[in-house]
Amino acid sequence: MKQTTIAKKVEGIGIGLHKGEPIKIVLEPMDIDSGIVFYRSDLGTSFRAEPKNVINTQMATVVGNTKGYVSTIEHLLSAINGYGIDNIRIVLDANEVPVMDGSAISFCMMLDEAGIRELEANKKVLVVKKEVEVREGDKYVKVTPSKNPKFNYTIKFENPVIGKQSYTFEFSKENFINKIARARTFGFLKDVQKLNSMGLALGGSLDNAVVIDDNRILNPEGLRFENEFVRHKILDAIGDISLLGAPMVGDYEAYAGSHDLNHKLTVAILSDEKNYEMVTLDEKAPEYAKAFA
Repeated sequence: MKQTTIAKKVEGIGIGLHKGEPIKIVLEPMDIDSGIVFYRSDLGTSFRAEPKNVINTQMATVVGNTKGYVSTIEHLLSAINGYGIDNIRIVLDANEVPVMDGSAISFCMMLDEAGIRELEANKKVLVVKKEVEVREGDKYVKVTPSKNPKFNYTIKFENPVIGKQSYTFEFSKENFINKIARARTFGFLKDVQKLNSMGLALGGSLDNAVVIDDNRILNPEGLRFENEFVRHKILDAIGDISLLGAPMVGDYEAYAGSHDLNHKLTVAILSDEKNYEMVTLDEKAPEYAKAFA
């Protein structure tokens, strides 16, 4: 199992969720051990996707430094993680990743167009060695040791359209594309209206989110999956967990999780070397390779 990057540069344009303005996104190949790097072409500054660079988790995961930031990175990172890509540069000319259709499938299409290229270095993975949990009230996120990574998520909303949903996703590229990538972000109409009044979510529409009003879905086409809401939460979690800096070998479980809890979990994992081990995938560690084939 070798480290990977994309085979060629690809680019696209999409609307920013919060400002509602067109944003150009370019994905570029990177060399071994480069990791995932965001570059703001309008500011000339870059930062790696890692927990120490996370500066906000209120409504999305935001990375940055004193010179600038990039918001709403989780859907793109989810696709990159789902495709097992280790090294890539993401060039943006604004402060957020375009929302596309509210899922990760547009980014999957960009990665398919770019292709994947192996590099001359063995892949590294982060193997969870012991349970790590972050809890706030009855909400929690945690990881436990496992050689076959799974994401087990439960959500519970008072709204009757959503209610309580649980889903378990066994990690693989094929499963990600077929079962997770198309699940869209969602929100409540009253919240969208409030955000709009604050100058936020100006790019939000029925084209890039599932919008719920009291007891009905406003999108005329309905849902893509019966449990699209919880599948999207898993999509978010896959993106947030990728900030660990290497593909995670372990099980993730959440009840009513959030970007904030996911960030606190990555920090908690990395805070103690007893929690994890960085393993290079070679003939000595074949048991971890199949999840990322």
